[in-house]
This record gives sequence, structure tokens and C-alpha cells, in this order.
Amino acid sequence: MGPGNDTRISKFLLLGLSKEPELQPLIFGLFLFMYLITLFGNLLIILAVSSESHLHTPMYFFLSNLSFVDTCFTSTTIPKMLVNIQTKSKIITYEGCITQMFFSILFAGCDNCLLAVMAYDRFLSICHPLHYNVIMNPWLCGLLVLVSWIMSVLNSLLQSLMVLRLSFCTDLEIPHFFCELNQMVKVSCSDTFVNDTVLYFSTGLLAGGPLVGILYSYSKIVSSICRISSAQGKYKAFSTCASHLSVVSLFYFSVLGVYLISAATHSSYSIATASVMYTVITPMLNPFIYSLRNKDLKGALKRFYGMAVVKWTMVLEVKKCP
Repeated sequence: MGPGNDTRISKFLLLGLSKEPELQPLIFGLFLFMYLITLFGNLLIILAVSSESHLHTPMYFFLSNLSFVDTCFTSTTIPKMLVNIQTKSKIITYEGCITQMFFSILFAGCDNCLLAVMAYDRFLSICHPLHYNVIMNPWLCGLLVLVSWIMSVLNSLLQSLMVLRLSFCTDLEIPHFFCELNQMVKVSCSDTFVNDTVLYFSTGLLAGGPLVGILYSYSKIVSSICRISSAQGKYKAFSTCASHLSVVSLFYFSVLGVYLISAATHSSYSIATASVMYTVITPMLNPFIYSLRNKDLKGALKRFYGMAVVKWTMVLEVKKCP
């Protein structure tokens, strides 16, 4: 431990996406808009799925869980960023930083696991349709979601404990809009070899594992679709997994883009800007991707919106009555 270390630090400074003061109102308005759209879209899907009995199927059960995780993931990072911009303060407490890092790792990992579970669900639906209802019973669906949460919690807890063992120097500026794990390790003045080893191992296991499962599932799905004789049958089979494939592509390509940018440039601000793709934009777009490409969900959303309008109108009419 070198001179100037302080293991009892009380705060970090989140530098955000830009140093330019004139850009802060624009960033605030843009991220507030995206955050509200994310909340509205994902909560609407959760409510629509829970209110429509014919949507109580494994696919929509996993989708509602994904929407819940996306809502939590965005809520972990964006509100603090908006508060800091509004108050013109970059401070986040040490405890708050560790907490934010814990939950961001948790929800990102759970997002990844749920995408793999949803790929497995589509694999069974297309490749083994006769056994689908027997295999994907409510008990197995609940177990798959529970395992996803347990794995994500354990990984997040491990990474957080590894950061807690680090000491930090006087330079506590984090060039990011939230307490991202890699940036936390970089500002430490301890030996981070063990942290880096654990990080690479867990990333390979908990990110590479689900990705391999997704690729395997879709290789089998493509093989099954190619064996279908009619063009209409191929289109119907592909349409059942098109939305999920779009979400998977958006999530993994955005994460891959962040790692490629971090490898090609030493600019932390570029990495922070690229991170917006999987932390903000992907959770915001997921509800639109699923609702626009799914007739059942689109119909449920319309009915739910109609019922909400009717109930709100009745409430207003009652209030007008003397």
C-alpha cells in the first residue's frame, strides 16, 4: 500500500458524459426522456401481461421478468445521474457507489441470463412443439427465473466484495455516469490482479455461458425452420423468435461495441458514451421491439390502454358529481 492511500474514503466524483457545462441541460433532458419512456414501456408490458389471461404463458412470463429487470437496471443508474446534473454536483458517497455497482452488475447479469432462458423457451417451442407444454411447466419456468436471479446475485456479491478489499488514493474521479466495475478497479491504487482474474473468469462463465446457450438454441431453431416445407410455416416459426433475436442482437452487439471501443481507445468518456447503448437505449427499445412485432401483445396493450382510459373517465365523472 503506497503513500496517500485512504481505505476510509467517503465519496467519489462521477464525471458524467461530458465536461462541457452548456451540454448538461441537453444531456439532462435527453436522459430524462429516455428514462421515462423506459419506465412507461416496460411497466406497460408487465401490466398488460399480468392482466391478460391468454398471455399467461412461459414466453410472456419471461418477457415480463425481462421488463422488470430492465426497469430496475435503468433505475439503478439514471436517477443519480439526473440528480447530479440538476444539483450541479458530481458527488456520490462510497456506500452509494458500492450499492450502485452491486445492483448494476446484478441486473445486467440477470438480463443476460433471462435472454438465454428465453432462447431455450423458443428452442423448445419450435424444435419440440409436442412436448413444449409438458416441459415448460410453471414449476420449471419459476425455477429457471430463480436460478437466473441466484447466479446474478452471487456474481454481483462476489464482485462487490472484491472491490471492498481495495484501497483508493486521492484521485477518486470516475469518468463515467455511474459506478461501473471496471472504472472502480482502475481508480484503485491497490494491486488489482486478483480482481481482474475474478472479473475475467466470472465474465467468461456468466456471460459466455448464456451466449453459448443462445447460439446453440438458435442453431437448432434455424435447422428446424429449414426443414419446414411451406414458406408460410417457415415465416410463422421465425416470427415467434424474431423479437427475441432482435433483443439479443441489440444487447450483445452493444456490449461488444463497448469492449471494442475500450480496446481501441484510451478515452474513458468514449467508453462511458458507448455504455449508454446497453444501459439505457437497449432497455428502452425492448418493449417497442416486442410489442411492434407481436400481435397478441399489441392487442393486449390496446385493450389495457382502453380499459385504463375508461376507468380514468369514470373517475373524472364521479369527481364532477356534486
